[in-house]
Amino acid sequence: MLPEADPAVSGPAEFDLLVVGGAGVDTVVRVDQLAIPPGDSQYVGPVRDHAGHTGTGVALGAHHLGLRTAFIDFLGDDPQGELLLESFARHGLHFAHLVSPHGTPRGVNLVDADGRRFSFFDGRHPADLRLPRAFYLPYAERSRHVHLSITGVNRDMYGDLRRLGRTTSTDLHDWDGRNPHHRDYAVGSDLVFLSVAGCRGRHEEVMRAILDGGRASVVVATAGADGCFLLTRDDPAPRHLPAVDPGRPVVDTNGAGDAFVSGFLYAWFRGRPPLDCARAGAVAGAHACTAAGTHTAFVGAEELEPTAAG
Repeated sequence: MLPEADPAVSGPAEFDLLVVGGAGVDTVVRVDQLAIPPGDSQYVGPVRDHAGHTGTGVALGAHHLGLRTAFIDFLGDDPQGELLLESFARHGLHFAHLVSPHGTPRGVNLVDADGRRFSFFDGRHPADLRLPRAFYLPYAERSRHVHLSITGVNRDMYGDLRRLGRTTSTDLHDWDGRNPHHRDYAVGSDLVFLSVAGCRGRHEEVMRAILDGGRASVVVATAGADGCFLLTRDDPAPRHLPAVDPGRPVVDTNGAGDAFVSGFLYAWFRGRPPLDCARAGAVAGAHACTAAGTHTAFVGAEELEPTAAG
């Protein structure tokens, strides 16, 4: 299990979870298949904008599971930023931000008839953009656990988080095990999530490298319809968990990985072992696939109780 934060450092935590970075807007386009058709245009259904990106998904998912959640990031002074602020207020999520002159990050996600998606992320934050210490530190001091999205704006926080005794997690998404952008997060976090999409066929190798080279006690690689893989320091063999049947048609896989993380953390905070946490994550991820759009369906705590109770 992860160590508890040192109560002498900050006293009782106000927030269970602080999510840092990863706010943006997703424009979802539904297509017949993830391929360019003949010609130069094609009719599609309504193109919709959603409060999206990975930090949004983890924060909203955790919030709807009853975890005391705070979310901080940069936003632009633009219509996309307003969309996010309105969405977070509507959900009742505690969100604070600084204005970035570079605008609010955006993504265009193509979703095919089977619910599979491919995302084009604009990555507009400059590589050296960082949340100031004076802004993030009061939130870190008031939080039990910090989840860092791999957007770069939080890259310099790990030293402060270790000094405070805060546990950390991250989602490397489709990391290939080599891209240096992800490495600080891979070696600096106590819980590491990733997708096999960037290292298919090598996921066990990448998972072991994360354990061998960093702080993580648990690494989880999600594999969509193929379930997920779990590796811990206490178990030399990776465990495979099959995907969960959500009981309804899969219409959109946008946000499934973020929902998995929120479900996993919910069970983790309840003291459950990693295998039960992964099962809770799988239930939450499957639930997210049953509604169109990004971060539009959130699993409830009662639906995770069979896996997360303890």
